[in-house]
Amino acid sequence: MTRILITSALPYINGIKHLGTLAGSMLPADVYARFQRSRGRETLYICATDEHGTPTELAAAEAGQDPATFCAAQHEIQHDLGRKFGLSWDHFGRSSSPQNHKLTQRFAQQLWEAGFIEERVTQQVYSNADKRFLPDRYVIGTCPHCGYTAARGDQCENCTRVLDPADLINPRSAVSGSDDIEIRDSKHLFLRQSLFADRLRTWIDGKKGQWPLLVTSIALKWLDEGLQDRGITRDLEWGVPVNAFEWGPNPEGKLPDIEGLAGKVFYVWFDAPIEYIGATWEWADARAIEAGRAGATDSEWERWWRGPEAADVTYVEFMGKDNVPFHTVGFPCTLIGLNERLGADGTWTPASNAPWKLVDQLKGFNWLDYYGGKFSTSQKRGVFMDHALELLPADYWRWWVTANTPETSDATFTWEQFQAQVNADLADVLGNFVNRIIKFTESRFEGVVPEGGEPGELEARLYADVAGKVAELTDHLENREFRKATTALRQLWVLGNQYLTEAAPWTAIKTDAARAAVAVRTGLNLVALFAKVSEPFIPFTSEKIALAVGEAFPGKWPEAADGAQILDILPAGRTVAAPEVLFKKIENDQVAEWLERFGGPEAAA
Repeated sequence: MTRILITSALPYINGIKHLGTLAGSMLPADVYARFQRSRGRETLYICATDEHGTPTELAAAEAGQDPATFCAAQHEIQHDLGRKFGLSWDHFGRSSSPQNHKLTQRFAQQLWEAGFIEERVTQQVYSNADKRFLPDRYVIGTCPHCGYTAARGDQCENCTRVLDPADLINPRSAVSGSDDIEIRDSKHLFLRQSLFADRLRTWIDGKKGQWPLLVTSIALKWLDEGLQDRGITRDLEWGVPVNAFEWGPNPEGKLPDIEGLAGKVFYVWFDAPIEYIGATWEWADARAIEAGRAGATDSEWERWWRGPEAADVTYVEFMGKDNVPFHTVGFPCTLIGLNERLGADGTWTPASNAPWKLVDQLKGFNWLDYYGGKFSTSQKRGVFMDHALELLPADYWRWWVTANTPETSDATFTWEQFQAQVNADLADVLGNFVNRIIKFTESRFEGVVPEGGEPGELEARLYADVAGKVAELTDHLENREFRKATTALRQLWVLGNQYLTEAAPWTAIKTDAARAAVAVRTGLNLVALFAKVSEPFIPFTSEKIALAVGEAFPGKWPEAADGAQILDILPAGRTVAAPEVLFKKIENDQVAEWLERFGGPEAAA
């Protein structure tokens, strides 16, 4: 049986995430993980907080904390919110973990020894007032092209021109506002990505038709524009230290200039993807400690990532389109550089009989915006995870976000659409069906699944329709087509409502008790089915539905091709009990209040 390894883009440690972050990585990954587990497949869903980089140092300083304390607190907040949203991570790790430090340093050393990393002297902006080097984006000034006075040193947000800090007029520090800055030489390590261009193109070309067009297009655009070598170190204090371990010589017998690299850390975009592997190591260590051992053996976590032991693993990544280049170019360069060697004649040969696994399936997403504009913490625009849960239970949000996943184009959140879709799908279609059939069972069949009667033509037609729709839903989830999956699931719920309307057990009970029993029994089996197939999308509600009809949760995904078998779940005589209202409708006055609080179309303009 194939094992399924799932990772979603690591949420940055700085700040609570908004609905767009959920839509672009974590929630689709969770839906897929829950679905695969329900099919009985060994599944590992790994995520973590991305904790290094300049924004972390600045946010920690603003909070009056050191980076380690700040990150520990923020990690707990993000972990807690994720769990409350039902994100079923097997482990939610930290890129600052000892495991990731060790792996990042090990990988860098091996890449150096293979000749894929080299030293270079670069010119960087140094702020005398802040006593630190400034990344390009933390140098601001006037754009020489459009005159925008708050252009960043990497790009002008107004005219979108790519910039260099030296291009700016009247440059100053974005940290302190001081213009006491100068250009200094600084030595850094560079990953020689240009060496991997042909290798990457061959690999990505082989994914056409398997990966979304969005993903392969972004990856090939980077290659077509010419793959550049990339700096993988920064002048920061918080991160994975560069000179805290023993370096071996490169192919020319040279060691890195440890003195010149003193005080530097690895760039966040080098160590963050490695944390996927590091978090798996963390997960294995945690399991070992729970079992009374000091830690995991290498084989316990490497079996998901490396060598013949990982041959049965299908590795699936989920991320927004901004992260695609780093996972189709940057991280693959790291792994290819560990797995293979480039000879002087230009041929690649295996470097190990235990290669690290590259991604098999990469699902990229477009943006989810707010009334056509960006979510913004500083401008208090849009819905963030903590506020969302203050307003409504998680399943309201999970359903709407999954049903509007920005797969083929950007999607837009509006309160009006959210209200209409939640009320129609969850309250009117699903909630109403579950409530009326179970309450009717309680009032006319003493709250027990009735026996007696034989299925007829109406049931035969239902069996065929249900079998077809479950197969469709299954295929969409296997193919990670989330909008199509929610459409198929809603259509399955509609089948239940249509069946009850036609079977009309409340009418049949007056003249034909056996016929009413068949209709009620079939309706209750539909309830049980809905609990099983809705679980990946709305797990909290699905558990309530399952318990209402006495089913275990989470349930097993229906694998039968025959509708009669699919709807043969509940034994006659089982007691059922109607749950409280599953979904309360969102009222107009609530929408008006939320628009006032979070902003609407005028705020996004």
